[in-house]
Amino acid sequence: MKLLDKYILSKFLTTFVFVVLILVSVILVIDFTEKNDDFIKHNVAASEIIFDYYLNLIPYYANMLSPITVFIATVFVTAKLASHTEIVAILSSGVSFRRLLVPYLMGSSLIAVVIFLLIGWVIPNANKESVAFQIKYTKSTFTYDSRNIHVKVAPKTYVYMESYNVTAHVGYNFALESIDDTNLKSKLTSNNVRWDDEKKKWHMDNYTLRTFNGEKETIYKGGALDTTLNLSPKDFESTYKLEQTMTLTELNQFIEQKKARGADDLETYLIEKYERFSYPFAIIILTIIGVIVSARKARGGVGFQIALGFLLAFIFIIFVITSRSLAQVGDIPPSIAAWVPTIVFTGIGFILYRYVPR
Repeated sequence: MKLLDKYILSKFLTTFVFVVLILVSVILVIDFTEKNDDFIKHNVAASEIIFDYYLNLIPYYANMLSPITVFIATVFVTAKLASHTEIVAILSSGVSFRRLLVPYLMGSSLIAVVIFLLIGWVIPNANKESVAFQIKYTKSTFTYDSRNIHVKVAPKTYVYMESYNVTAHVGYNFALESIDDTNLKSKLTSNNVRWDDEKKKWHMDNYTLRTFNGEKETIYKGGALDTTLNLSPKDFESTYKLEQTMTLTELNQFIEQKKARGADDLETYLIEKYERFSYPFAIIILTIIGVIVSARKARGGVGFQIALGFLLAFIFIIFVITSRSLAQVGDIPPSIAAWVPTIVFTGIGFILYRYVPR
C-alpha cells in the first residue's frame, strides 16, 4: 500500500465513521423523543432503555444508513481533496483516475465485508433484544385474529383450526388430516387443542379419529391425547420485524420451512435475504459514483457536491423502498427487487464514468 493509498483510505474511513456516528445519534434522539411517553407509561428502567434497547439499536441504524453514509463520506473526502487542488496534483503526477479509485475501493470493500458479517449474524442477534423490547413496551398488545387456519406440517399431513387464542395457546375446531395424493387417509378432529408447555406437545381431551381404506371408514372416539406436530405457539406469535431478528442461517431455515408448509407470505423474508447480499455491492458502487461526481474542483466550494451526494443517496433509498414494495405485492420477484437499486446505480456509475469530465 503506497503513501497515497494510506492517506486517502484513512481520510475515507475516519469520515465514514464520523458520518455514521452523527446520523445515528440524530436518529436515536428522534427515536427517544417519540418513545419517551411509552417509557414513562410503563415505568421502564433507564438501564433497560440504554442496554436492552438503544445499544442493540445502534448497529441496526448504522447498517440501514450505510449506503447514505458511505456515499456522503466519499463525496465529502473527494470534494475536499479537489477543493485543495490535491486531485489535480495527483492526476498531474501521472496517476490515472482508475488508480485514484484504488484506496476508495479498498475502503468500501472493507466496509462491505464488515456490513455483510454484521447483517448476516451480528445485527439479527442484537435485533432480537431491541424488537422484544419494542413489542413489550412500545407496541400494542398482539392478538392473533386469523380465521380458518390451514398449515402443512408434513409432506402429507395438514392442520386446520377455525381460530386460535394466542394468550391461552388454544386452537378451536381442530382437524389433523393425512392426505395421499388426493385421497383422505385419516382425519383426527377435536373441539379444541391446547399446547402443553411442559411436554412440548399438543393436548386434546376428547377426539374422533376417522380412518379410510377405500370406501371403508373406521371411526374411533377417545379421551385424552397428546400429539407432536411441526407446529408450536411461536408460529402464532407476533411477526413484527421477525425477518430482522434472524441470522442468515436461521432465515434460510425459516424460508425452507415456510416453503414446505406451502406458505404464501414468503416475499418479506426473501427480500430480506437477497438484500443482505446486495447491500455490500451497493456500498462499493455508491463509493465509485461518489468519487466520480466530486473529483472536479468546484468554484462555489464543496457545498453543492455534498448536497448532490445527499440527493443521490436518498434516491438510492427511494429505489430500495419502491422495489421492496413492488416485491411484497408480487409485481416483481424478490430476487430481482433486492438487486434493482444496485443494478440501476451500477448503470448510472458507468454512464458517469464514461461521460462526466474529471
